Amino acid sequence: MPAISKITVQQKNKGRFNIFLKRGDQEQFEFGVSEDILVQYNLHKGMELSEDDIKQLKNKDELHKSYTRAIHYLSYRMRSEKEVFDYLLEKEVEEEDAGDIINRLYKEQLLDDRAFAESYVRSKIATSSKGPVLLKQELLRKGVPEDYIHAALESYTFEDQYKKAHKFGMKKVNDSSKKSFQQKLQAAKQTMMQKGFTQDVIQEVSMQLKEEKEDSVEWESIVIQGEKAFRKYEKKAEGFELKQKVMASLYRKGFSHELIQRFFEEKGE
Repeated sequence: MPAISKITVQQKNKGRFNIFLKRGDQEQFEFGVSEDILVQYNLHKGMELSEDDIKQLKNKDELHKSYTRAIHYLSYRMRSEKEVFDYLLEKEVEEEDAGDIINRLYKEQLLDDRAFAESYVRSKIATSSKGPVLLKQELLRKGVPEDYIHAALESYTFEDQYKKAHKFGMKKVNDSSKKSFQQKLQAAKQTMMQKGFTQDVIQEVSMQLKEEKEDSVEWESIVIQGEKAFRKYEKKAEGFELKQKVMASLYRKGFSHELIQRFFEEKGE
């Protein structure tokens, strides 16, 4: 039975060790192991190893290297269980071994799909333009259980959605194209839907955009009518009397008190 003849530290990785075995009169490098395995199996010079022992130690070391890869993969950002599992399979780790690594990561609290979903949603709310429908689809593709997703999306408030969706809507209806407002509004709705916003948010934003458009048209109209009235009456009146005549003219045309007051304030009267 071969015995360990020498153990040396690897030059490029001080946390790994070379195991040399003596078979008859021949000494040769047999395999490398991590420090954890070296200590766990109490490997030492003179220790005899059967072929089964050698095979088991090699398998254990491969599993440890795969675990280390998973840790490295997790070091960049949080990952879902499915992301880590798929990554290990891509690295040609056996499914059973990948499952063992996943279980170890859970025990060490390095994996947590619930916490991952919460972090993912918070990050996307802060840094992206995506709505909750799109975030749900992304999390489902990452293998996160649906109940975790629903719980995480509770932090995506109606107000947060509305602000983001309204920004897109404003950009669409105020573009410089020659399309009608209705066509622009339809394009805005389509964009909001593609971004993953819910129907109630899209409907609320659409109504607000219509109101803002009507207010804009109404303001343009009162400016035109107000200036016209000033030109008409300034030859016959001035000061307070002129203002009263213009105001009366605007009231007769159906403009609201608030809009008339704004007109005079903007004009500096």
